[in-house]
Amino acid sequence: MSVQVQSESTDVDSEVMNCQRAIREAMTEQLEADDRVLVLGEDVADPPGGVIGTTKGLSTRFGTARVRATPIAEQAIVGAAIGASLAGYRPIAEIMFCDFLAVAADQVGNHAAKLRYMSGGQTPVPITITTFVAGGRFGAQHTQSLEAWFMQTPGVKVVMPSNPYDAKGLLSSCIQDDDPCLFIQPLALMFNLKQHVPVAPYTVPIGVASVRREGRDVTIVAHGSQVPAALEAAEILATEGVDAEVIDLRSLVPLDIDTVLASAAKTGRVIVTHTATEFCGPGAEISSQVHEALFDELKAPVMRLGGPYAPMPFAPELSFHPVAADLVTAAHGLVRR
Repeated sequence: MSVQVQSESTDVDSEVMNCQRAIREAMTEQLEADDRVLVLGEDVADPPGGVIGTTKGLSTRFGTARVRATPIAEQAIVGAAIGASLAGYRPIAEIMFCDFLAVAADQVGNHAAKLRYMSGGQTPVPITITTFVAGGRFGAQHTQSLEAWFMQTPGVKVVMPSNPYDAKGLLSSCIQDDDPCLFIQPLALMFNLKQHVPVAPYTVPIGVASVRREGRDVTIVAHGSQVPAALEAAEILATEGVDAEVIDLRSLVPLDIDTVLASAAKTGRVIVTHTATEFCGPGAEISSQVHEALFDELKAPVMRLGGPYAPMPFAPELSFHPVAADLVTAAHGLVRR
């Protein structure tokens, strides 16, 4: 059942945090609450405490037996996490960049995702794989959004937060989940975006989208770093007489298609935007499901916006991913139909 979860709270004891700190808070709370929680990955121990500091201080506080730096060996990182999970632990395995998941794809797709099914449910694999999507300025081998690869892998939950509140709550949910979860962190949101985040532990449910802004003319479906772009576009469109509804998926697997369909049925027009390549990206599946369910109710075909079908250049001045202006143009095109 779809519900809305408030993404910012000031009526409880809270502090202003960015995503980096919110993620570190989630790990700290889970390590403290459950001795079975472990962290392993390249550079996760002090110093430096993670490639961007998300694990800073954790090995000092909980010891290197529980927060362990590893060699540069992604397959070994995920493999060790799977083995530990079968022994009763709840490992957090950090893969530095999403691109490097390709090295561990066999461990993720053929082992973590399938062991529960191949054992009649007797061997759950409660691991959380965290990784970063750089989105530019790091060259072609450090910038891919590969969430669609793992959306096609039954048995893996795929999560991508768009703000600090969800980052903490979703990561906590992933760590507590009995199935393997892929927690993707957009690097573009890690430091600049700040909001009030509860100090006490809490969770945000996996598989429940959030309506960030209500509207009547067009629906913009986004996740990760495209959510701020969608909200910016909605504000611009509002000054031009177009009322846009913005849905933050938060989880791609499970996919809260009910929330998307309810919005699409109301507006009749849908834009799906993401930083993954437009060709065969997550928007293709979402678009297909909307068309199949609401073909006679749509006022225009669903529009997809994504990255070009090309490796990302090291050129920060180029707009490689959709930006607010692209969404505004797309919305005007749909509304005029």
